[in-house]
Amino acid sequence: MRRPIFSLEVFPPRRNATVGTIYDTLDGLADLQPDFISVTYGHGSQSDRTITARIAHTIRQEYRIPVVTHLTALYSSEERVDQTLDMFEAAGVRAVLALRGDQLEGYEPQGRFNYANELVAYIREKHPDMLVFGACYPEGHSECPDMKQDVENLKRKVDAGATTLISQLFYDNEKFYRFRDMLDAAGITVPVEAGIMPIMSMKSTINMAKRGGVTIPKTVYLLLDKWGDDTNILRSAGVVYASQQISDLAANGVDGIHLYTMNHPGDIRRIWGNVQNLFEKDDGRRL
Repeated sequence: MRRPIFSLEVFPPRRNATVGTIYDTLDGLADLQPDFISVTYGHGSQSDRTITARIAHTIRQEYRIPVVTHLTALYSSEERVDQTLDMFEAAGVRAVLALRGDQLEGYEPQGRFNYANELVAYIREKHPDMLVFGACYPEGHSECPDMKQDVENLKRKVDAGATTLISQLFYDNEKFYRFRDMLDAAGITVPVEAGIMPIMSMKSTINMAKRGGVTIPKTVYLLLDKWGDDTNILRSAGVVYASQQISDLAANGVDGIHLYTMNHPGDIRRIWGNVQNLFEKDDGRRL
């Protein structure tokens, strides 16, 4: 039986944090041996590109784990994308998650890559050996008028060359299953990893859900109401909830699980301890 893909996401240290914090995160995650670790990316500044490439190189060379780097499109020119991809390839990166990126107040988009499918097509043309991943939204993109249009947009992304999809976070598995049925009906057959973000605080959970248009089900509201003022207990409940989500998804034949670590390896290790047997049938698949 083909096991689900298992992957993790980390982000570069915030500007006011020491660079050593990313090593603490990676040290805490490395022995989980995920299929890959993805590294987030800002909006295209030189520092964004450099630090993402450095972390990717560290993951690939020091930890011997395949890596996927994020790449955002909206504020990038062809020249900047070319420079970034060359930097990533030099770091040993073989796969990129192509994203449009959030719109920023006060900044003017470059105008070349207005949608992620345009970036996907460009990467496939210029770097045909590079694997290209895409993002998807089980409850629809916040800027899209309805799910039908959102799935049509996703089909364009896959047709442009995205070979694997990673979903935005969700807390209601039924939303994901309905979304998966819509993809099947639209003829989208590439693997879809379910993005799981553990509950770590009441504020972050509510803010992330609001920003992404994600439904918070009654069961999660009960956790927030009961333990929202005690972060340690809430995080323990969040570990249990995420573990239950993953168990249910695995039982329903999910293609993969992508854990948003928020650079908190301790919580991720506790979740992994609960679900690792679901991923034991290793077929040797890695990037």
